[in-house]
Amino acid sequence: MKAAILAAGCATRLRPYSDDTPKTLLPVAGVPILRRTITSLMRCGFDQFVIGTGYLEHMVRDSVADWFPDLDVEFVTNPIFRTTNNAYSLSLLRPHLERDPFILLDGDVVFDVSVVEALLSRGPDCLAVRSVGGIGLEEVKVTADRNDRVLAIGKHVPVRGAMGESVGIELFSASSSRKLFDALDNRVHGQGLVNEYYEASFQEIIDQGASLYGVDIGHMYATEVDTIEDLLAANARLAGRPAFDVARSDLRLAV
Repeated sequence: MKAAILAAGCATRLRPYSDDTPKTLLPVAGVPILRRTITSLMRCGFDQFVIGTGYLEHMVRDSVADWFPDLDVEFVTNPIFRTTNNAYSLSLLRPHLERDPFILLDGDVVFDVSVVEALLSRGPDCLAVRSVGGIGLEEVKVTADRNDRVLAIGKHVPVRGAMGESVGIELFSASSSRKLFDALDNRVHGQGLVNEYYEASFQEIIDQGASLYGVDIGHMYATEVDTIEDLLAANARLAGRPAFDVARSDLRLAV
């Protein structure tokens, strides 16, 4: 199974921590975010990885090679990462993903492996939604019908009536993959919308009739690390919890 991880951004809100380290390599409870992500996905059966890079990409490549020397991984560079957003980065992954089902994750998400397991249990064409806790204006919010089919997604969605916050983990079928990359190509490269979030393309395929379902993850842990406050909170939450390195048969702790 394929996994796509977007890790191109500069993370200006995490300065000075991100001055010389990509956000995805910042440690949470002693383990880099990207290492946690890959380890969790491998535990769930994902064995092919496509990682979108940009800022300090050599550090990302070298780290992955060091942690997982036998990993089946492709790196795709966004050469204009400073002036584009995640929709542009995702669009560049098309040759590696458009004909296959895949899971998509932002490179700054710290999560319990149970979140991915919940999506796999639901089946493809779904995304993780946190319904508990506060939801702010800056969060990507989701509204859905009574069957949890997503009707609207984005920061613009009103807090009132929202199912919850999308946490940045989505599972697509091969059919929806093709529709998504068609929408991305049209919006990003056709219309020049290089600074928008990929949720705009989600919305486009939903409006065209595609079905994406929200999976309420309840109290399962998943958070984006956008700010220093987020990083400190994630460290506090996961302090003392093991992160197993499944790349090694003896399941030694990843450090």
